[in-house]
Amino acid sequence: MNLVTLQTNYTKDLEQNLNYLENLINSCENDSLILAPELALSGYSYDNIHKVAEFSKKAIKRLKKLSKNKAIALTLTIFKDGNYYNRFYMFYQKQIIHTQDKYRLFKLGNEQKYFSKPKNDKKIKFFKIGQLKVATLICFELRFTKYWNRLKGADIILVPAMWGKGRKEHFETLVKALAISNQCFVIASNSADDNCCKSSSIINPFGEVILDDSKELLQVLFDKKQIRKIRKFLDVGIDYE
Repeated sequence: MNLVTLQTNYTKDLEQNLNYLENLINSCENDSLILAPELALSGYSYDNIHKVAEFSKKAIKRLKKLSKNKAIALTLTIFKDGNYYNRFYMFYQKQIIHTQDKYRLFKLGNEQKYFSKPKNDKKIKFFKIGQLKVATLICFELRFTKYWNRLKGADIILVPAMWGKGRKEHFETLVKALAISNQCFVIASNSADDNCCKSSSIINPFGEVILDDSKELLQVLFDKKQIRKIRKFLDVGIDYE
């Protein structure tokens, strides 16, 4: 499997944003796992949130079709039962195989004023893509290390984000530490919006980082042997079978 992280910006034109994302996805090889930034199609468009949520319905249908031979992950603005949610979607083989609403909302960005959170954080857990154990932490959730312990044993942890440029070093340090601590691959996809730090990256279980702020797409070949190797020889109690 090819691991892909995107580092895209967005415009006020939602259709244009989706078309651009689709083109990037189509440029990826089959059997790729592709992660786009948090709210990649809209950003935090609070002044237009209902329109964005309506557009998400259209985006979901199109992304499902695109996932015939690829796994595609991102978060979208969703309206349900009178509330808005920042919801993670994993599309695979033309199906939605996992959803997860952001639980740790970022107060400095007024996220809690517009988005609701689920009753608990139980959805921060493993899900499967084929035989791979995958998990996600959405942006600010990365700072809560209790979730790192919960996700030990994952092959791949996804971190879609809109992380502020003033805390660039924090983001890069935390995603690298997560990969080293959990001895797994981490795919971090951050927005290229002017207020964000970019820093999209792919980190292997040894802490080796692929990062290039000048590129919209980075990729690396997934190698399960790297996970087995580090967990076997640096045994901290994480299963490697």
